Amino acid sequence: MAATKEYKNDYKYQPGFGNHFSSEALPDALPKGQNTPQLCPYGLYAEQLSGTAFTVDRKHNERSWIYRIRPSVCHTPFEPFHRKTQLVGNYTDEANVDITPNQLRWSPFDIPTEPTDFVEGLHSIAGAGDVGVKHGMAVLVYAANKSMDDTAFYNSDGDFLIVPQQGRLDITTEFGKILVHPNEICVIQRGIRYSVALPDGPSRGYICEVFNGTWSLPDLGPIGANGLANGRDFQTPVAAFVHEDVRPFRIVNKYGGRLFTARQEHTPFDVVAWHGNYAPFKYNLAHFNTINSVSYDHIDPSIFTVLTCKSEKPGTAIADFVIFPPRWSVQENTFRPPYFHRNCMSEFMGLIHGTYEAKQGGFVPGGASLHSMMTPHGPDAPTFDKASVEELKPMYIAKGTQAFMFESSMQLQPTHWAMAESGKVQHDYFKAWQGLKSNFDPNWKPASQ
Repeated sequence: MAATKEYKNDYKYQPGFGNHFSSEALPDALPKGQNTPQLCPYGLYAEQLSGTAFTVDRKHNERSWIYRIRPSVCHTPFEPFHRKTQLVGNYTDEANVDITPNQLRWSPFDIPTEPTDFVEGLHSIAGAGDVGVKHGMAVLVYAANKSMDDTAFYNSDGDFLIVPQQGRLDITTEFGKILVHPNEICVIQRGIRYSVALPDGPSRGYICEVFNGTWSLPDLGPIGANGLANGRDFQTPVAAFVHEDVRPFRIVNKYGGRLFTARQEHTPFDVVAWHGNYAPFKYNLAHFNTINSVSYDHIDPSIFTVLTCKSEKPGTAIADFVIFPPRWSVQENTFRPPYFHRNCMSEFMGLIHGTYEAKQGGFVPGGASLHSMMTPHGPDAPTFDKASVEELKPMYIAKGTQAFMFESSMQLQPTHWAMAESGKVQHDYFKAWQGLKSNFDPNWKPASQ
């Protein structure tokens, strides 16, 4: 094998959300004034990666031009990637899901004992729609204990929003390198090839996949021009590449909800320069500018939306990514925890670290819950009893905690693996509310003014 030379970016980033970026690992590697000259600088190949159709309006059009040592088309035919548990692509097929309206909660998903990389450790938890018609979303988890050596992955079905819960992810992409810590998120769009290394050993986390549309910042309305997740805090990598003559690489593709593998004799991470607005990015959740009530009542959780994937119906999302970060709680004469609720949306929750304020036990880091469309949910009995009588002084809540929610307008159906094979369903979850007793007093009178 010939010597390999890596041109590192040392985790350097370009700030901004949705920008048209330009990045070169070697000077003047980007063509001047055009995208496809007859001969590219340094003898590179020009390749366009389109995230939207050519004719999508300019405001929403997403694509990047990448300039690489070899084109990505140089690989063998794809063959099925065999694994014990298949991923799910069609959530409308009852053969793939267990339909239930029940409140669901899972204990932390296991770290594998056998050598397992990021792709091998993917499992479908719940979803709606069908990747074949590019409509819907899915929730997955990953649990891995080894790096993806000489392997790259790309997803033809949708965009991944990755939420590490345990262990950092050292992600090498065609656009550069990204180091993602727990309490940070990373979005890697459809078609982008990447490899995940595990610098801290075993790692676990959550993924929200959207089949149509892309992740965007939520509109702020009367909040104004600033607040929530600010665009300047998102980070996109700068170009970096590996130069080598021959190095066998396995390419794994998620297509139609199934995995396929091909072989090529060179690294896919040979992009010397790129420009465009279709590129992976990361965000530190600690930078979220939290907005809350400073008078009375518990504000709807939409005020904590970090990113949204909009549907065609205004104000309704294919998926929202919502967090419940450390913040001040100062409402007067108010039941401060989340209220009892029946929702036209589906709510999947996970916990990165700490203790969620609406549950006294059972919901722990690495676990999850799903409250389906119009299924009642809310604080458990101990939380209700405590919050009903505690002194309403200003309190800094959720300190050391980061809970999040994938919320969707779609009816999420759990998979067979999530309901049975994982062995993590808490079948006694319904008991969390059985201790809620009647406090009705027919002789109640208003307090004298």
